[in-house]
Amino acid sequence: MSTHGSIQRLSTGVVELDRTIGGGIPEGFFVAITGEPGTGKTILCIHFTWQGVVDGDLCIYVTTEESRASIMRQAAQFGFNLEKAVDDRRLVIVDALMGLEDQWSLKSLEMEELVSKVIEAKKSLGYGRARLIVDSLSAFWLDRPAMARRYSYFAKKVLAKWDFTILATSQYAITTSDAFGFGLEHIADGIIRFRRSVKAGRLRRYVLVEKMRQTPHSLNMHEITIVDGKGLIIIGPTESRREDVSLPREVTEKMMEAKRLKEEEIS
Repeated sequence: MSTHGSIQRLSTGVVELDRTIGGGIPEGFFVAITGEPGTGKTILCIHFTWQGVVDGDLCIYVTTEESRASIMRQAAQFGFNLEKAVDDRRLVIVDALMGLEDQWSLKSLEMEELVSKVIEAKKSLGYGRARLIVDSLSAFWLDRPAMARRYSYFAKKVLAKWDFTILATSQYAITTSDAFGFGLEHIADGIIRFRRSVKAGRLRRYVLVEKMRQTPHSLNMHEITIVDGKGLIIIGPTESRREDVSLPREVTEKMMEAKRLKEEEIS
């Protein structure tokens, strides 16, 4: 944890990323982590969780697209022992995918159930500063995208009272806007966007801090890589322009049109 001015900041667990945002994420912030599948969002969430464990924060990780066991296995690849953190009552992993019968599973992807389960987990961990990771929040409005903003606001408003700093991922697909993070991004205090492109037959991944309130943040896109045994590593600023690794305009226009039609259909 660092202090920039009078602002308490929580380390993301990726030192180079912390440097681009004034030393870390301001305590109490709700930060959207957006991007296509396979760009590094979950790995950043795992880093943020483990850093919380190391720093003595209470941590709650809600997983909707992988099982609890899968998150623990990924973390172990980078040397992070989340299993021990759970045993030591520093971490609760809420599984919203497998439909298990245990205490820390969600039976349905309903926003009210998510919020009440998170509060139950916080009470079980005890008093103190906490980190909440929801990977992904967009899963809760996949079948009702027009509700994204309202649901995001509800989660932020209710959970703000519980001393959380929140990372919430948002998936979007290339071909449809159904899971797109517009609603989440509107209410977020910060937006960290992941991108990918293929150049000369090689997949490249990038991260860009698009917004971070109360923070002088880098405006450069940074190329990243994922290294076994270490996790997410920032290689450095890239010469690529934002439009070089963003979606082609015609794809974005199709997504916007699909979103508009879906919202008309719902309303």
